[in-house]
Amino acid sequence: MKKKNKPLLWIASLLLLLVVAAATYTYSMIMTPFSLSETTYIYIDSRKNYEEVVTQLRERAALPSEKIFRLLADRMNYPNKIKTGRYAISDGMTMPDVIRLLRSGNQTPTDITFNNMRTAENLAGRMSQQLMVDSLTLLNALKEPATAQKYGFKEETFLSMFIPNTYEVYWDTSIDNLMNRMKKEYDTFWNEGRKAKAEKIGLTPLEVSILASIVEEEATYADEYPVVAGLYLNRLNKGMRLEADPTVKFAVGDVTLRRILYRHLEVESPYNTYKQSGLPPGPIRIPSIRAIDGTLSPQKHNYLFMCAKDDLSGRHNFAVTHAEHARNARAYQQALNKRGIY
Repeated sequence: MKKKNKPLLWIASLLLLLVVAAATYTYSMIMTPFSLSETTYIYIDSRKNYEEVVTQLRERAALPSEKIFRLLADRMNYPNKIKTGRYAISDGMTMPDVIRLLRSGNQTPTDITFNNMRTAENLAGRMSQQLMVDSLTLLNALKEPATAQKYGFKEETFLSMFIPNTYEVYWDTSIDNLMNRMKKEYDTFWNEGRKAKAEKIGLTPLEVSILASIVEEEATYADEYPVVAGLYLNRLNKGMRLEADPTVKFAVGDVTLRRILYRHLEVESPYNTYKQSGLPPGPIRIPSIRAIDGTLSPQKHNYLFMCAKDDLSGRHNFAVTHAEHARNARAYQQALNKRGIY
């Protein structure tokens, strides 16, 4: 009887060893940490596609075992609890750690930046490259008069609310939350100090942004911002039209113009400051902080005219009299002719 049981005992022992070995291997795979030289990020958009999540983990984070991950994810009910966001996967995390992180929705914020933006299209495109937002949906919101009014702006001035800087936000932030954040940053930017400077030069914060947008388009070099701002303020205070070339480029819809011709000056537009007095109805670009601050601290001088230098360096000659300006303009026109720029 005992001899007959021995094979059964051997088989039972072997099976037990196999079970223990399998359990040990599975446990070791479950607890095998991700091996990463640097933190990587998993992005989950509004589609919440589980297969794409697994693909990102495999391709970006060197998933230790896809098979074990899928078994764990099913066991932890993750496929039914997927949350949008940007999630940081760090060296040393295990698969259970990652599943718990993704399932919790505890995402990592991201930094967004937007500089050198001219139009709402530019801004919407830049934002959509950095966030989950759809560029067309955001663009429609930026051009919706009711949205601008909600935040205290007009459609023409709404872009002034977006102060170029670096901001930490959640990747899946909604358009409403993004707008609310930008308004909060705008209110913080326009502190009592800046408001006092605006009042000192006789402008509202919105008017400063409009003028700063022209200043920034006009001056290639930031050290000229206060000089150019002072010149335009001199003209405004004397009741003269700004006659700013960048506003003409904006009016005709071509910011690449190298030479402003008489036919450009005749375009009918509220932005053509050769024909319209005062400031245009809105900014011709989103002005940088440096341009705004340069406009708020204008240089005091008597200049009323400016013209690009004939060396085409991007710098300007400034003049008090029209006669002096005419000489500068003639030299610049000759330089353009010499280089075949028409």
